[in-house]
Amino acid sequence: MRGVGGWAVAVRSPAPHQIDAEGERIDANDPPTGEIKVESTRVSSVLGRHRILRLPIIRGVVALGESLLIGFRALGISANAQLPEEEEPISGFMWGLTILFSLVLAVGLFFIVPVTATNLIKDQLHSAFLFWLVEGLLRTAIFLGYLILLSKLRDLRRTFEYHGAEHKTISCYEAGLELTPENAQRFSRLHPRCGTSFLLIVMIVAIFVFSPLGMLPWWALIVTRIVGIPLIAGISFEIIKFAGRHRTHKAVRALIWPGLKLQLLTTREPTLDQLAVAIVSIEAVLALETGDESNADLVGVEIAA
Repeated sequence: MRGVGGWAVAVRSPAPHQIDAEGERIDANDPPTGEIKVESTRVSSVLGRHRILRLPIIRGVVALGESLLIGFRALGISANAQLPEEEEPISGFMWGLTILFSLVLAVGLFFIVPVTATNLIKDQLHSAFLFWLVEGLLRTAIFLGYLILLSKLRDLRRTFEYHGAEHKTISCYEAGLELTPENAQRFSRLHPRCGTSFLLIVMIVAIFVFSPLGMLPWWALIVTRIVGIPLIAGISFEIIKFAGRHRTHKAVRALIWPGLKLQLLTTREPTLDQLAVAIVSIEAVLALETGDESNADLVGVEIAA
């Protein structure tokens, strides 16, 4: 969970009976039933120190960068928590390679592949309008296919259940109810500020950002797609932020409806035990808040899924 003043990771560790004499998990498919361990970190975003970074579009790029760094650190904490005590934790170098590989894969799969494939048939399209339309549709299709493939992987099911637990817990907090697994279970596993919705908006915004550029040489198309990513991310951030604050309006609800439905692929109904983990995490985040933040700050976008 990420708050205004910090972030926290809660992990349920394996129970003693789930670990053999060598410290290894007896059954990797058996969900951990041990105690919940939490690690919280206070942060001071650069957005609070530089006025220019709080300008629209720019703040989205900065916030996304900070979220990516925190996300990879959180993954490291979670992964190391599942290792036997005698094993060395995953090194920073390995996580650095993981980050680099992930970024290259994302840029290549969702930006370079679509524009390259469309460039191969540009002579048959005969217009810049058809070029960017085909590219945009292909990019969106690759994104949807990627999510569908992930949703079919058995190993990711529990990850998606925890994703649902995260959403339910945040909604319970935003509703002002006591944070208990039973209360959180009442809420939807879908949330308008989800990263899945954000990525769908990125795919759509990219169509309109690149449309004025026309049919450039292949190398120029690649450069513009890479350079344009921060602008697309910034615009998408403003859209998702606005939607999160005005989600009761009919027009906004219609806008976020596709993203919400897409979350049916990346979330699953969590158990009460999983909701308990999410609650420990959000309570650790709330404990870091100084009290200077307004209610709008805490509910609007900062505690994000």
